[in-house]
Amino acid sequence: MYVSLIRRGFMWFIGALALGGSSRAGEPKPIPATPQPSVMPRHVLCFLGRAHDLARLSEAARNVIGTGPKGFSIDTDYSQDEADDRMERSFAVCWDRVQPNAWTASDERAVAEHGSVLYVMGPQMTAETAVETSATALLLVQRLIQAGAVAVKGESAGIAHGLARWQELAAQAQMAREAGDKLALGRICRLAFAKRPLEAKGYLESVGFHLVALPEVYAPKSLGSERAVVALMDEVADEIAKRGLEATLRERKASLSFASTYDEDEFKFNPYGIVRLPA
Repeated sequence: MYVSLIRRGFMWFIGALALGGSSRAGEPKPIPATPQPSVMPRHVLCFLGRAHDLARLSEAARNVIGTGPKGFSIDTDYSQDEADDRMERSFAVCWDRVQPNAWTASDERAVAEHGSVLYVMGPQMTAETAVETSATALLLVQRLIQAGAVAVKGESAGIAHGLARWQELAAQAQMAREAGDKLALGRICRLAFAKRPLEAKGYLESVGFHLVALPEVYAPKSLGSERAVVALMDEVADEIAKRGLEATLRERKASLSFASTYDEDEFKFNPYGIVRLPA
């Protein structure tokens, strides 16, 4: 069952590229208060290469996959040794809007001039394996950049950084990993693979926190400027990771919702729910 959900989800996000990466599905769809065990987050990574670079990037990916945790795989159905004319528009809506200088004109040019596309799928992640698996995904990003990837996008939340920013995040993750600091590692992976803010009626939203086993954080726009609200969202996520969900909800006077705008077969669906902050 889950394999078919993943395949449908992958077909959905490929189609969504033509719409600029938008994935909002309209009215929230209620789901059971307890997340179903069959719905587990998964990374989908998109790597762009130069002309006829698919074989080289695929080999580099196999080398990393062969020495790391099991479950990562190359998707041969959608990878291609030619340019995809949807990528320029897709990256345009996925560039990180939070980190200063998260991408440059040369990163945009690399997307426009790419000549090959490689997709790598990650394994299904439990709450216990999410951070470590996401750290491995970040290592894979680093290694493929070294092998010649010219642009990278995390499809599971629709987030793209420039090459320098990806490498900076990977280096930070490696230091946190070596120090055994799981909280820092989780935060770095969240900054790498989650997208924020998305705009909804009266709210700013995150997407992708499920990739480090956290609920999304939705904050009213009335709480301040976009930059201030994003900082608050990150602060709340840090608190949940450090002190736990229950204590954070209580102290923030927030609520936990399981009404998602994403279907269960979408990669952006978060089984851990949504923390809604009060105005």
